[in-house]
Amino acid sequence: MPEKIAETAEGSVVTTAAASDAVQVAEAGPAPEKARSLWSDAWHDLRRNPLFLISSVLILLLVVMAAVPTVFTEASPRDGDLVNHYLQQPNWGHFFAADWFGYDIQGRSIYARVIHGARASITVGVTVTILVTIIGGTLGMLAGYYGGLIDSILSRVTDIFFGIPFLLGAMVILTSFEKREVWVVILALAFLGWTQIARVARGAVITVKQADYVVAARALGASTSRIMIKHILPNALAPVIVVATIALGGYIGAEATLSFLGIGLAEPTVSWGIDVSDGFQQIRNAPYVLIIPSIMVSITVLSFLMFGDAVRNALDPKLR
Repeated sequence: MPEKIAETAEGSVVTTAAASDAVQVAEAGPAPEKARSLWSDAWHDLRRNPLFLISSVLILLLVVMAAVPTVFTEASPRDGDLVNHYLQQPNWGHFFAADWFGYDIQGRSIYARVIHGARASITVGVTVTILVTIIGGTLGMLAGYYGGLIDSILSRVTDIFFGIPFLLGAMVILTSFEKREVWVVILALAFLGWTQIARVARGAVITVKQADYVVAARALGASTSRIMIKHILPNALAPVIVVATIALGGYIGAEATLSFLGIGLAEPTVSWGIDVSDGFQQIRNAPYVLIIPSIMVSITVLSFLMFGDAVRNALDPKLR
């Protein structure tokens, strides 16, 4: 049967079938947008959050500083010149030069030590965060999923470690080592720092395992490992990431505190905490020796705390 022809006001010719389809599309309105997942929705919010953008730029700068310090300075952080550079004042006009921040009591460039000191602090903070996330997340998942006796045992072990003061326990552990290198500080902080993430992971898993899709997967005969990896872990990961990102700044501050007390990193390692400890002795004569590395510690910790707050606001539905 041939299609009927209709002529429009402008004189163009269309079929009645095409005109009918156009009317139906117009009445239906625009096509609905595809639903975003939690992660895509969080990324959509983070890209528009000034707090996230500023902290990300600072963290990226610190990571580059730690990975490739020679990009910022060619001066040595260990070589000193007591004859020419003993407590030499900062030269604020020489940007990115060796004498920009002045020299310490051993004639070493403070600017060079600030740049090279980022490696130890960032390495300790990131590595400890990864270890405590793996340890605490695994124990929390096992306790929350199985429940019963396993949950009771793991929860009591967590309570025992949670009752140990973090810095005091780290001091006791580190004093038993003669050489306190970076890996020793990392293991000491990770040994005591996993408890909070374990509690958060346990609570998240207990909530997620009661969801309908987990019950359906179990009814269909899915193995325990598949349920935990494919269904529970992706949906319980958000609160763990939030706690880990906020705690990262705390681990950097803990490393600086231990090094300041003379219990953490030691020479010849270049660390902001060591420089703060050395500068404390010259607070009257040359306060810049203390203030500049202290400012770097504060900026680094603040950057990670801002980053963690932004991620928390994006991933927590209650806050959004």
